[in-house]
Amino acid sequence: MHGAEKLITEHIRLWTLAIQKKNGAGRGSSKKIDLYGIKKLRELILELAVRGKLVPQDPGDEPASVLLERIAAEKARLVKEKKIKKPKKLSEINEEEKPFELPNSWEWSRLGLLINLISGQHLKPDEYMENQADGSIPYITGPAEFGDIFPSYSKYTYQYRAVAKKGDILITCKGAGIGKLNIANEKIAISRQLMAIQSINVSSQFLKLIASSLYDYFQNKGVGIAIPGISREDITGTIVGVPPIAEQHRIVTKVDELMALCDQLEQQTEASIAAHSLLVENLLKTLTHSADAAELTANWNRIAEHFTTLFSTEESIDQLKQTILQLAVMGKLSQPIATDSPVTGLLNNILDIQNRKASKKELLIIQNELRKSFINEHDNSVLLKARVFCEFITKGTTPSKPELMEHSDIPFLKVYNIIDNQLDFNYRPIFISKETHNTKLKRSKLFPGDVIMNIVGPPLGKVAIIGNKYPEWNMNQALAVFRPLGGVFNKYLYYILTAKNTLGSVLKEVKGTAGQDNLSLEQCRDLLIPLPSVEEQHRIVAKVDELMAFCDKTKTRLQQAQQTRLHLADAMVEEALN
Repeated sequence: MHGAEKLITEHIRLWTLAIQKKNGAGRGSSKKIDLYGIKKLRELILELAVRGKLVPQDPGDEPASVLLERIAAEKARLVKEKKIKKPKKLSEINEEEKPFELPNSWEWSRLGLLINLISGQHLKPDEYMENQADGSIPYITGPAEFGDIFPSYSKYTYQYRAVAKKGDILITCKGAGIGKLNIANEKIAISRQLMAIQSINVSSQFLKLIASSLYDYFQNKGVGIAIPGISREDITGTIVGVPPIAEQHRIVTKVDELMALCDQLEQQTEASIAAHSLLVENLLKTLTHSADAAELTANWNRIAEHFTTLFSTEESIDQLKQTILQLAVMGKLSQPIATDSPVTGLLNNILDIQNRKASKKELLIIQNELRKSFINEHDNSVLLKARVFCEFITKGTTPSKPELMEHSDIPFLKVYNIIDNQLDFNYRPIFISKETHNTKLKRSKLFPGDVIMNIVGPPLGKVAIIGNKYPEWNMNQALAVFRPLGGVFNKYLYYILTAKNTLGSVLKEVKGTAGQDNLSLEQCRDLLIPLPSVEEQHRIVAKVDELMAFCDKTKTRLQQAQQTRLHLADAMVEEALN
């Protein structure tokens, strides 16, 4: 086994364990994770292939220098017979340009010496059609039509001005997909967003490997802000290593074999991640479905026996966090104590305050809700709408652009200032003046201890508690404020709102436009919140704090271990290439 291949196959477990979350990804399927190790493995295989480190050299092979002479002669013949255009002369390669050392049987060359490059041409709407007819050929405009294996076609033309033939390599030269490749499976007309690379006495499959390995190089070469692009010269002037033709075929065979291994590893890893996620989900359901405290304890002990195996991913820790919050909502994290103050006293306090604060209209609603409320004597708790125990729930206001400033008196919050259900005003901070705060935006004043939640998404339900860094704050129209009254603990309300099942009942009725979800203020006011005694609220918060801190420590350890795996994957790439 060749040294490079040995490095790949002996560290299979590390390649599959090096996984990271995709940017912006949250709880969900394996599609939201990046199989970083396997991705790096694919890149390594390509890089080893084009550096001559993937398969051993055979001294009996015809050297690449003879192949280059034959290619030059063939190109000259094609030009003379006017089958291809005479290419521009390419400069000699100096020693400083050579990026790495090649095997003895290989030679450096400009890519343009090995190929005939065809630039695409844009067709006018009257030059193509949507249906194929006799004598017409497919016309593709860019990588969006590449398909999974071969290009997919939605346009056809009789124009033969810029045509790729079967087996040519199609490369994207304009737009966001610079460097993306595919193979033409028949004669195709191409737009100016593409070029066609035709090999001359070089294995077209090996040429595709070279072009694939140059993806990042071409991406970095792209110029232009609105529509970046690479030129013919960027492609033809690229320096590549050329192996003997026999070795080209051996390299292609080995790459196919190793890429198939990567496909298999990818499928197995994704299946394993999906199965693991489902297992964790089902086991956590046993906690929320427990009939009583004894069954809950038994189910938790069963999970705890395999804790490190079950909670070995960030996603599984997030699932555990949500289960903890759900248990808090269900009242299963704490039990009432005989010395707890009766919840009826809490309701009387709330009503006293609402008699002074609420409008006549709102007070009638609150009084009616309290009359209908059922007090669970056994649990010393009651299920109430948020409007009953919160000051009038309202949303923010958006000031005019000149009223938003980088520095001023009052911090102005937007949804992006809530990160992982914590307030982060260091991220893109913005302010309004005290005058605007006290006049135009008076309705949306915030104070330390207030609980805010976004009502425009997706996602909905980002929650945070206002800190005491500033004595007063303000917010925009995408946020709503919950200000609990009468002794209701703000952090208890925060945790209940953070639980996904709290919003579950109203999310089915959420209205959205233009890709947005919108939660109405009435839906916020009517959210059903379980309310135990003040003492039990504090016990629940203390227990959730403890469990969340444990989850965060576990997640930090997992992230550190994962970073180590990512660094090891990078280090193995460096080792293989050096």
